[in-house]
Amino acid sequence: MDGLGSLSAFVHAAELRSFTAAANQLGISASAVGKAVARLEERLQVRLLHRSTRTITLTGEGALFLERCRRILAEVEAAELELSQTIERPRGKLKVSMPIVSMLMMPAILRFMDLYPEIELDLDFSDRLVDVIDEGFDAVVRAGHLADSRLMSRMLGQFSLILVAAPQYLERAGTPRVPRDLMRHACLHHRYATSGKLEPWPLQEGETELRPDLPTTAVVNTIEPLIMMAERGMGIASLPDFAIVDQLATGRLVAVLPDFVRHEGSFRLLWPTNRHIAPKLRVFVDFMAANLFPASPHREPTTA
Repeated sequence: MDGLGSLSAFVHAAELRSFTAAANQLGISASAVGKAVARLEERLQVRLLHRSTRTITLTGEGALFLERCRRILAEVEAAELELSQTIERPRGKLKVSMPIVSMLMMPAILRFMDLYPEIELDLDFSDRLVDVIDEGFDAVVRAGHLADSRLMSRMLGQFSLILVAAPQYLERAGTPRVPRDLMRHACLHHRYATSGKLEPWPLQEGETELRPDLPTTAVVNTIEPLIMMAERGMGIASLPDFAIVDQLATGRLVAVLPDFVRHEGSFRLLWPTNRHIAPKLRVFVDFMAANLFPASPHREPTTA
């Protein structure tokens, strides 16, 4: 039995407290397990197991060695799985939670579906803070950074909030020159679905962050109605740049108070921490990181 075989025999015997039980799991004889452990002890010059006629128990040195052996065998298993996955086609159901910003998500999702037809997507569009593990999600896409030691994370891209309005609204109501001018304007707000609070507008004057008590002409909890209201000339809205690329390019919306607005947010993809990542999840993570964010004329491309 080779070195790894001896380590495996020791781990099985130590965990099952029996050479016979370990032999049954490994498909070899009990004497072969006993001899493998004995050779290992002889090579290490230390006793790993106490033997009796009824059971075996770990020595102090054996307990320390067992933990290291488990890690070694897990790494070998991971390496073997990784190699096998290079020839395995991604397939199966993939359950993903995404924020309610379909104008950002859907173009990339549709391209992914074309590229990987054997992956069945189960998409949940929600802004609530789902429990990835307890609710059985393979991955979630969320804005900001979520600290959870149970999850792995990858940056998908950055975005900025900007204040915008339709040209016809500004012709009718005037163009604000400084943040305090907003007090005389119709302000269209986004409410966080998770907390119920209004999303603050990223206003700043010099190095001072401003949080004025702005008029609340309308409040909605998703982005699409805000875009429509702003396009129809109903007021000024604070919107993420990725959601209004076309409107800005065609002039249907224009930036308001650009010298007083500073913001940078990020989207991240999170998935449960496991020793192995399934091929279907690996290709989804890589594809979304490469394809999710469209270019915006109002910020530099991210290299994150």
